[in-house]
Amino acid sequence: MSQLALANLHNFVAADAAVRRRQKLQPVGGKGDKVFPPTYPGEGRNAPPRHVYEKRRLETKDVWCVLVDSVQSQANRLEECLLQVIADGIPIPHVVVDFGAAKLDGISRVTSLDAPHRVYDAILRDSLLGKVPFMESNVGKQLAKAKPEDASALLETSPTALLFGAWHSTGEGGGIGAKFARCLISEIVGIDVPIEESTDRRTGEIDVRTSGRRTGSRIDPLGVLRKVDVFKGESGWGVTEAAAGKKAKKVRPSEINHGNIAPSVQPLGITCDYLEHSFVLSFAAVRRLHFGGGERDSAGRTLLAALGLLALAEQDARGYALRSRCDLVCEGRAALELVRPDGATEALSIDRNGARMLYKSAFEVAQSAGFKLSAEPLRLTPQDKLVEIVRQSQELALRGAGGEDEESGDGS
Repeated sequence: MSQLALANLHNFVAADAAVRRRQKLQPVGGKGDKVFPPTYPGEGRNAPPRHVYEKRRLETKDVWCVLVDSVQSQANRLEECLLQVIADGIPIPHVVVDFGAAKLDGISRVTSLDAPHRVYDAILRDSLLGKVPFMESNVGKQLAKAKPEDASALLETSPTALLFGAWHSTGEGGGIGAKFARCLISEIVGIDVPIEESTDRRTGEIDVRTSGRRTGSRIDPLGVLRKVDVFKGESGWGVTEAAAGKKAKKVRPSEINHGNIAPSVQPLGITCDYLEHSFVLSFAAVRRLHFGGGERDSAGRTLLAALGLLALAEQDARGYALRSRCDLVCEGRAALELVRPDGATEALSIDRNGARMLYKSAFEVAQSAGFKLSAEPLRLTPQDKLVEIVRQSQELALRGAGGEDEESGDGS
């Protein structure tokens, strides 16, 4: 099967529904090995963490599935892969906030590919392009006014925002500014997961949790016992209230990371029949975006499609080490499928090198169509006030003060 060519992709984007893939995965430890999906807060006060379960229709039956990597998490991972592509010299327009001169611990730069709200993030908004606040610059004003009817400013400044979705939520009109739905959906789910069901006697609601268990414990090599008097205050911790400083209160040794942690068992971790990575790049969604009509529309849409395929190929090359005890490997290699308007499918082939060449060609064609695309990022510098709140936060963190948990005493 030959590699996907730019001319073919151009035609697919213009007329077809999508390109998709459903890739089976297994734990790198082997089929049936336990993996750990992400945990989310339980409902109610002091509820234990839990995984996210839902029943999905699989051929002719409903099976319990668990979320292993959400659409949002997958978008972040794909953007991480594209950042590495940029480091390898592939030209992807993006914005960089350079914190180098601020000399903040552990923070040198933030880009539109790793900021939570992409090009519309507050980190970029509170930075300067030259001496002008970013959103007050000519580029920023164009981004604020961008709409699907003319998304040229985003394509030229940060095309990943069009691919993965973005919203200028602090824009004019109470957050009804620029808003773009994602064109690419990627998600990893565990299929056919053993679960335990219980019914709340009071409400009748059914609670679902994993049949797996996670154990935990710690033996303190110093043998510090929990009955030892320890006080924690503004000066740190001490064995007297005076030594701990102002606002000192008595705490357990475990709250200053000393002493044993009693063995515990939590309903966490899963096994499953297999895991599935589903990927859909919607050409119909891409066609909702306009860039001035004619050749520009065609070139801009093809560039976005090539960027989406590049992100997938790069993630395949990187692998699926998602988190601690959630390292996955492909079960064979599923082919990409072109989805025709009538639902018919056709196998496609593209590897990492092919995806890079395809994107470079699409980039050059888009430049020829009149897009102002640059291999160099748009560089911003953080405003002094942004640097200051980060510096103060780091100082508070070093003192163990100012944490999120201390802002409310009622758990709200």
